[in-house]
Amino acid sequence: LADDQRTDTIGAYGNEYIQTPNLDRLAEAGFNFRRNYCMGSMSGAVCVPSRAMMMSGRSLFRVPSNLAGVPTLPERLGEAGYATFVTGKWHNQPEAVLRSFQKGKAILMGGMANHERTPVSDITADGALTEKRIGKRSSSALFADAAIDFLESHDSAQPFFAYVSFTAPHDPRNAPESYREPYYHKRPPLPPNFKPQHEFNLGEMLIRDENLAAYPRTPEVIRDQLAEYYALITYMDEQIGRILESLKENNLDKNTLIVFASDHGLALGSHGILGKQNLYEHSMGALLLFAGPGIPQGESKALTYLLDIPATLYAHANVPPPAGVEGKDLAPIWRGQRDTVRDTVFTAYKQTMRSVQDGRWKIIRYPKLNHTQLFDLKNDPWELTSLAERPEHTARVSEMMDLLRESQANLGDRLPLSTDPPEPMHIDMTGKRNPPGGAQPDWIVRKYFK
Repeated sequence: LADDQRTDTIGAYGNEYIQTPNLDRLAEAGFNFRRNYCMGSMSGAVCVPSRAMMMSGRSLFRVPSNLAGVPTLPERLGEAGYATFVTGKWHNQPEAVLRSFQKGKAILMGGMANHERTPVSDITADGALTEKRIGKRSSSALFADAAIDFLESHDSAQPFFAYVSFTAPHDPRNAPESYREPYYHKRPPLPPNFKPQHEFNLGEMLIRDENLAAYPRTPEVIRDQLAEYYALITYMDEQIGRILESLKENNLDKNTLIVFASDHGLALGSHGILGKQNLYEHSMGALLLFAGPGIPQGESKALTYLLDIPATLYAHANVPPPAGVEGKDLAPIWRGQRDTVRDTVFTAYKQTMRSVQDGRWKIIRYPKLNHTQLFDLKNDPWELTSLAERPEHTARVSEMMDLLRESQANLGDRLPLSTDPPEPMHIDMTGKRNPPGGAQPDWIVRKYFK
């Protein structure tokens, strides 16, 4: 699992500016779900509910972020005879990780950390967490080391579930310098939907993620951030390659299913924003691919969620799922038995945004502003032009709003879609950062190495 990795950051998916040879090989050998999503979040830390949904198979409004009282995928697999292991980021509270996993090494109990000084704990033999220590390697290597140690010591007669949760490419974006320098020398291009500032007030214009650069966003700053972001992905890719090689060396590659995913995406200059606290494709889209024995090469544009992972793995392992799992088994898609498992995807963020799409048409509603966007994703995949105000789309907006209300009702979301009076849409963020004129971003940027 990657943290904050956009869906357009794998070379095999057409990004010629990033180096991801190991993910490329997985993508080319496995089955890729190219329209996969995180359902959203009721807090700025989008990764917390995303991981809760991934671990439980439940939807956003039906799973607590700390997983209290909810059976998890590793917990259920453990009951079915699997050895369960975790390394890396766990953002869903200690009780849940100890209940879910039998073994764990180099676990980050939190949301982010300096990649060169990551505080980690282990799960002891009696099921407790050790005191925190500072990892001696950059985070991606640290977590790969732990995964490889598990694979090398594991009794291959017992099936296993290993959850390797990288903190890359989440900021601070201090990948080892040798991985950053090539991207500094040839900085990635701006995304096609780059803007200096979002055109209206999203309601989260000064949240932590948005304070990693001042307004207006400049091409130079965004390209520097993309260079550092890409460097973390390339370094993580190398560590994934080490894990895949360990599977082979330990004769586990022929009977191990590999799932690669990201918990959500990130804006990084798209639409003039930096974070994931929005419902655009670049932020709610999430990577998802399956590779290994019995998985054909291919891809699908079926609408899927990260919360489909548990249902798919339960079916693949022939383990009955616990009650409450709402995700869908995706295997019928790669077997060619079905083209899709759902007709729509709904996403939500706090009390400020709701969205639904049917694969082509997508509506985003901002209840506090009484504002609506309508995008034709077939012809406008970068969401550059809202069609909501055009008279010829009046009926479609009405239909999509009805679909949005229906989705809310089905998923237990009770947020009204209008406000009286609405909040003002206009906001001028020129030169602003919170606190005003705040500190430099907390990763190491190029100027420190000139």
